[in-house]
Amino acid sequence: MPQIAKAYEDLPSQAYADGVIDGKTKRLMAMTAATIHGCRACILYQADEALKLGASPEKMLECIGVAVSLGGTMSEGQATRLIGFLEERGII
Repeated sequence: MPQIAKAYEDLPSQAYADGVIDGKTKRLMAMTAATIHGCRACILYQADEALKLGASPEKMLECIGVAVSLGGTMSEGQATRLIGFLEERGII
C-alpha cells in the first residue's frame, strides 16, 4: 500500500510546518511530549530540530520543566537526556 506509506512519510513535514504555531514551537512541544512518554530517540531528535530552528537552551529547559510537572519522576529521569545532549554540544 504505497499510498499509505507515502502519506506517513509526508506527515512530519506537514505537522511541523509553520502555521498558526511556528515550527520551532511545534518541535519544542514534541520534545516535551517525548520526555513525558520516555522516548529517548524522540527527545534527542526533536531537541536537535528545535535547535536548528533557533530554540534557546533556556526555552528547551523550561519545556522540560513542564514535562516533569506533568510526567513526574519518570519524566525527570528522561530530562537528563536533554541536559546531557546540550552539555555534549557545549550549549550549557
